[in-house]
Amino acid sequence: MLQSEPIILASKSASRRAMLDAAGIQYEAIPADIDERAVEEGLAGATPAQIAEALGVAKAASVAEQHPTRLVLGSDSLVVCDGQRFDKPKSREDAAAHLSFFSGKTIELHSGAALLRGHGCEWSGSAVANLHVRTLSDDFIETYLAAEWPEVSYCVGVFRIEALGPHLFEHIDGDQFTVLGMPLLLVLEALREAGVLAR
Repeated sequence: MLQSEPIILASKSASRRAMLDAAGIQYEAIPADIDERAVEEGLAGATPAQIAEALGVAKAASVAEQHPTRLVLGSDSLVVCDGQRFDKPKSREDAAAHLSFFSGKTIELHSGAALLRGHGCEWSGSAVANLHVRTLSDDFIETYLAAEWPEVSYCVGVFRIEALGPHLFEHIDGDQFTVLGMPLLLVLEALREAGVLAR
């Protein structure tokens, strides 16, 4: 490993911090403060992957402005199901409605990330995972939310794969890091390219 100083993670996400911890990456977490909807308004016609990347760039940029000499990592995830975009649920009732919609369908989970220094974007990328949701009964949804709410209110897709989330799915196509909310393998390669990690 080769790191002269910690990178900055522009996120308060526990799962993103856990990924960096497990990978041995030195970092300082400084949550980004952006209006995600305002960013998306300027992205009409963009693909879900492009939106996820753009949100990662925006998060990193908001922190990089305050720390212009540091390398800042931003990341974001979004969910698409049947061509419809889903954000984090606004209430427990909203979460139940999301899960009912997902039942028997496939969720596309797009995770984007970006590395910025000052005003320059040094890298951005994204990955997708396809999560095949089993048929969910109303009783299951109620029991699941009784156990997982309000934690899943912070999660697009209304699940934590590291908790009870696996009960929602028949199978998953994609790597665990993308499902957790950051394309870690792409990020590690970008950090090697940037000279932060040894090749």
